[in-house]
Amino acid sequence: MAMSWAPSILAPWRLAYGLRKHPSTILLIVQVLGILSYPLMENTGAGRAVFGAMSIAVLSLVLWVVNRASAHWVAWLLAVPSVLLSLLANFAGMPTLLPWAHALESILYFYAVAGLIRYMLGDMRVTTDELVSAATTFTLLAWAFAYAFSACQAWVPGSFSEVSVPPQPRTWMELLFLSFSTLSGVGLSDIVPLSPLARALTMLAMFSGVMYIAIAVSRVIALTVRRQQQR
Repeated sequence: MAMSWAPSILAPWRLAYGLRKHPSTILLIVQVLGILSYPLMENTGAGRAVFGAMSIAVLSLVLWVVNRASAHWVAWLLAVPSVLLSLLANFAGMPTLLPWAHALESILYFYAVAGLIRYMLGDMRVTTDELVSAATTFTLLAWAFAYAFSACQAWVPGSFSEVSVPPQPRTWMELLFLSFSTLSGVGLSDIVPLSPLARALTMLAMFSGVMYIAIAVSRVIALTVRRQQQR
C-alpha cells in the first residue's frame, strides 16, 4: 500500500528536477506570469516596489540561462550594477538612477538573446529544451527593447505617445506591449515613437523581430520537420 503512494509523492520532486535541467522553461513561465501580474503593480507605490523585486528575480533567472549558454562573467558585469541601481531607485528614493538600471538590463537581455541563439544554432538536432528556448528568446528580446524604450523616454522626454494624445511618459506595460507588437510585426500598439532615438530603437526592434523569425525560428522548424521525416 505504501508503495502505491510513492509515485505521487515523488512526482513534485521529479518535476522540480526536470525544470532545474531546463532553466529556459522556468524563465518563460516567470515572464508569462509577469505579463499577467504587471498591470496590478504599476499603479501603486507598493506595487512598483514589488515590480522592482520581481525584475531582480527575473534577472537572476536570466543569469542562470546565460551561464549555460555564454560567458558568465559578462552577464555578471552587467547584472550587478543593474541590480544595485534598481535597488537604489526603487527603495532608496533615487528614481533618476532607474533609466541607467534599465539600460544595463536591456544590454543584459540582448546578451542573453545572443547566447540562446548560439545555443539553438549549435547543432543539427532539435530538443524540447531548444523549442522552449526559441519562445524564451523572443520574450527576452521583447524585454530588452522594452527596457531600452524605458531608458529612452527617461533621457528624451516625449519619445513615445499614444495616438492623438499629448506626449507623456508611458508605463512599463505600455512599452512592453509596444515591444511585443513591434517584434511580432502585428503592429497593434497605439503607442507611437516620436523622437529620433525612439524611432531608431523601434526600427531596430522591427528588424530584430523579422530576422529572428527568419533565422532562428525557421531553422528550428526545419530541423523539427526533418527529424519527423527521418523517423
